[in-house]
Amino acid sequence: MATATITADQTKVFPRFLDLAYPSIVAGQGVWLETAAGDQILDACSGGAMVACIGHGVKEIADAAARQSEQIAYFYNHHFTTRPQEDLADRVIEVVAPEMARVKFASGGSEANEAAIRLARTYHVDRGRRERWQIISPAQAYHGSTLGTLALSGRTKSLQSPYLEYLPGYLHIPPSTSWADPTGKKALEALDRALKEARPDTVSAFYCEPISAAALPAYSPPDNFWHGLAERREKYGFLVCFDEIVTGMGRVGSWLAAHQLPIDPDIVTIGKGLGAGYWPLAAVLCREHVYDALAEGSGEFDLGHTWDGAPLPCAVGLAVLDYLIRNKLVDRVHDRGPRLRDELEQALKGSTIVGDVRGRGFLLGVSLVDPRDGKSFLPHELDAATLVDDVAFEHGLLVSSTHSTPDGFAGDEVVLAPAYTSTDGELQQMVARFAETIAAVEKAVRQKL
Repeated sequence: MATATITADQTKVFPRFLDLAYPSIVAGQGVWLETAAGDQILDACSGGAMVACIGHGVKEIADAAARQSEQIAYFYNHHFTTRPQEDLADRVIEVVAPEMARVKFASGGSEANEAAIRLARTYHVDRGRRERWQIISPAQAYHGSTLGTLALSGRTKSLQSPYLEYLPGYLHIPPSTSWADPTGKKALEALDRALKEARPDTVSAFYCEPISAAALPAYSPPDNFWHGLAERREKYGFLVCFDEIVTGMGRVGSWLAAHQLPIDPDIVTIGKGLGAGYWPLAAVLCREHVYDALAEGSGEFDLGHTWDGAPLPCAVGLAVLDYLIRNKLVDRVHDRGPRLRDELEQALKGSTIVGDVRGRGFLLGVSLVDPRDGKSFLPHELDAATLVDDVAFEHGLLVSSTHSTPDGFAGDEVVLAPAYTSTDGELQQMVARFAETIAAVEKAVRQKL
């Protein structure tokens, strides 16, 4: 029998948390994970990182990967192209983002966001504006683990330390949250101050999540903010870049979250749902005017990654996209998402540590608050986010939480992001187990306060 849990002193793997005993997963089917101990875990977070959007163990995706690997799995697209890459690019533009013009593939979200930063910069350089390099972004976010993408987040204490000396000096504005800035006015005023500080003619892009994922799950600023951002883009000439690594590919009930907002981004990144957990895959999408600037300028966009556009990942992406279309799964998320959000809110009604329940499609967020006043963040030392994850696992449920309290923009946040293939019965079980989790966490928190 396989070892049920593995600790740092039992493995040669360099784990993320050196003091954690990791349960060993041996199989997955649909929205269920099986541990080495034989326990069944209900996956309410698509593998834990909002990736496995069509569930685990879909044989036809594995078969598509096998067929392509037997034909040709890899070559560097610096030298060649391939039918899977060409077909996937065509299908992404046709189905996912008809408003976009070009697609550049990458291996994951960090790489795609890093490429988008470089693309925005190259756009300005090729138009003769080398002074444009600054990026402005909301602080309460997560865009990746490379130094370039880590700099996009303004979460100095919880994410960027101890790497601050290595990071570009990008500018950040406080997020337009429902509790601190419900109208978006403060965020626009902060954007104006950042533009003035940087000087508008040095700003390359405004980079953000249109609907936030892990850092502030399922939250989007009000329309007033997006209208104001569009006006400032028109006035000052910077680009608007959307990080849709999580929200793209149907997660929020439309192929892109951008399709739900009153602004059109210049560059968009997609990722997790494109490979669906069957192969690392992401992409950068851009509008025609962005591509044209390079085509009429330097004529190249260098600095790729080893697996960009390789045959095997693109074949997997095609199979995933076909599966989503054939089973009408984005429609499923669009139609079922609002009721799922209502069911979650109803199940948590009366909890004194739940401050806010949000939902966009199959991306749901729960903000935790101090039960003593019903609005303040929980004390940092409690690390309620970790407690939620641990208690949920005890209840046979996988969710993902973030502890952002030290940065001051948000407190403990929990995200639920089930696979689009989840049945009504499975969604009901997720909600019920999560309600039990929150009740147990509330009791434990009250004992510590």
